[in-house]
Amino acid sequence: MILQKKNIPQVLVHVFIWCALFALILYPYLALSRTIPNSTLIKIPTAILLFYFNYFLLVPRLLLNSRKMLYIAVSILLLGLITYVMHALFPPFEPKDFTNPMRHMTPPRKDLLAFRFPMMPLISFGVPFLFSTMLRVYMGWQKNENLRKSIEKEKVQSELQFLKAQLNPHFLFNSLNTIYSLSVKKSNDTSEAIINLSELMRYMLYEADKNHVPLCKEIEYIKSYVALQRLRLANSENVHLKISGDDNNKNIPPLLFISFIENAFKYGTDYNGKTMVKINFLIQESSIHFNVVNSIGNLKAKAKSSGLGLENVKNRLKYLYPNSHELRINDDGKTYEVDLTINL
Repeated sequence: MILQKKNIPQVLVHVFIWCALFALILYPYLALSRTIPNSTLIKIPTAILLFYFNYFLLVPRLLLNSRKMLYIAVSILLLGLITYVMHALFPPFEPKDFTNPMRHMTPPRKDLLAFRFPMMPLISFGVPFLFSTMLRVYMGWQKNENLRKSIEKEKVQSELQFLKAQLNPHFLFNSLNTIYSLSVKKSNDTSEAIINLSELMRYMLYEADKNHVPLCKEIEYIKSYVALQRLRLANSENVHLKISGDDNNKNIPPLLFISFIENAFKYGTDYNGKTMVKINFLIQESSIHFNVVNSIGNLKAKAKSSGLGLENVKNRLKYLYPNSHELRINDDGKTYEVDLTINL
């Protein structure tokens, strides 16, 4: 079977670990020019087979498949069987088997040998077995965690696309209402308003579908929108747009501010027909401070809006700038103020 490229590093890690283990075990024999015991030559490949038998079969099919008790029983039985076989193949050595360098030492008691040597293969095989269990469980957890993050990311992207899809018709509806009001009054500015709307729609079609746009383009879009709104107003002397700071070399998700501005123009006309909307941008090196204030007019007092655009932009901010933005809305009954700070 051809290994996938993404699995190659993992295979190399396994090879490196086993090579390091072999070197650690065999070095004392090779350095002293001693014969490697037959038990060692058999135990090493047995430990490797046991490791991967547990790694690829037992853990995925039993432990990770909610069959924990069966996994524990099979593991104990398997380790016990291998320990018995190794103890039978390589019985405890007698004191006479000690080599010359060890003769001056007191030979170990037979009862200690009888206890220690069954435990030696159990430890030798039990440690790699336990390590393979831990490694496989960790790999399974990491895979699930990556999958969870991927699903969460796709969910966020889907929700953002859905919010944009809702926002565009909402914006178009409000803009057409503006042009309609001009046409009813047979204003000479109707044609200019249509041109402005076409520029706005061009931006929305070719820029707003991107994840980020240059801040300078977003600012130009807002300027065009404010100009369109001024055309429909009988008195626009209290409509102000102030931009401070350098908007070059900065990117931002599109259509973040327009809903607040639309809301300000929609409800910013008082009982006397006067409109008061003040929009301020303070662009700094690592942040954008946006503030819009409007008077609360008769439309706001008489009817409640669905608030679709505002809810959308709140959700977008939550997804795009978690813990990196501050939104404050103040409504004192006379003025409505939105104060937004975004840390870039």
